Amino acid sequence: MIYLLLLLFTFILLSLPMFLSIGLSTAAAFVFSDLPLFMIAQKMFDGVNSYVLLAVPLFMLAGSFMDQGGMSRRLVNLSESLVGHFRGGLAITSILSSMLFAGVSGSAAADTAAVGSALIPEMKKKGYDKNFAASIVAAGGSIGVIIPPSIPMIIYAFIANISVGKIFLAGILPGILIGFSLVGLVVFKSKSLHVQEKNRKFDVEKFKLALKESIWALGIPVIVVGGILGGIFTATESAAVAATYAFFISTVVYRELTLEKIYKAAIYSINISSVILLIISIATVFSWFLSMNNVQELLSNAFLSLSVNKFVLLILINIFLLIMGTFVETTAALILFVPVVTPLLASVGMDPLTSGVMIVTNLAIGMLTPPLGICLIVSGTIAQSNIAGISRAIVPFLLVMLVDLMLITFIPPLSTYLPSIF
Repeated sequence: MIYLLLLLFTFILLSLPMFLSIGLSTAAAFVFSDLPLFMIAQKMFDGVNSYVLLAVPLFMLAGSFMDQGGMSRRLVNLSESLVGHFRGGLAITSILSSMLFAGVSGSAAADTAAVGSALIPEMKKKGYDKNFAASIVAAGGSIGVIIPPSIPMIIYAFIANISVGKIFLAGILPGILIGFSLVGLVVFKSKSLHVQEKNRKFDVEKFKLALKESIWALGIPVIVVGGILGGIFTATESAAVAATYAFFISTVVYRELTLEKIYKAAIYSINISSVILLIISIATVFSWFLSMNNVQELLSNAFLSLSVNKFVLLILINIFLLIMGTFVETTAALILFVPVVTPLLASVGMDPLTSGVMIVTNLAIGMLTPPLGICLIVSGTIAQSNIAGISRAIVPFLLVMLVDLMLITFIPPLSTYLPSIF
């Protein structure tokens, strides 16, 4: 088994695409174990043959329609009208916009791209350092996988066999905590920012106009969360309704979603969703092979051999997930490590909802670290900056998110309170 894991990490370090890294190492393991190769195709099909996973492409499509149809731009304008009058207002707007857009797309990459394309050019014009601007947008974008709807949380619920609606609820307070802690950091740093922004009075009329224009866009989080809580929709049905709603508002109300933009939105959603589902299918085979060889049990015993103290064990698991999140793509990391980590967390009395939010938060932090930090890559591309520069600028945001991670880990009511009252 050690050869399988070494082969996997060798492929990852060689920068092979994640599905190839997992697929080639799994195929080699099957050959060496004399297992029939047709089982790979069979297990791949079983891995994605799930009604719950239909929500993934549908939420991606909803986010794409919002971006192409001008809904995301209106959310950015609403945020700017609320906080743009402060010094460092564009930076605060970036975080707040990401929190609003997170309630729609379910994807950190989509969140980062939508907010970054609208705000990074404007921030550069105002004198923001491009690396700082990119790091703000990247940090805010990572909230997209914590505030519902969240594609990684859908995948976690699928693997851990828990309610998607409950894990969505569990992510609301932690997502707000992370968002406002990042805002606090930006406010603190704004005093030292050499930007061409001056304090001005809050413009009530501008806010009213922005709210009026964005009110339809704000309806999507209400539909998604409210529909699930009210028992009207399943998570998958809410994704379909969200996509239909975004399409209708963008074409009929805002009238910005042309045939060309519909095509672009569909192609983008298909490309991203197919990659996610391909990784899920292949990682499912890999995870099944590990289970057949009791690797999960061996890893659990290895953790328990280091310490039986709950506090120390939780710290060790977080360190393990942070390291894995740095080198392994989010979807693959969920499929590979959730079966290992969740029984271990359950053994120390952690609620599966808290476990899910903790795991997803770890992987969200991984989206901000090279070499596979997708939010870092997307925002850096928009800002025309290099990874080295952004990596230095992102450090303060990472430190704040690590503090938030500890709060989420050791204060369970942050993730269990809302599910308990509904």
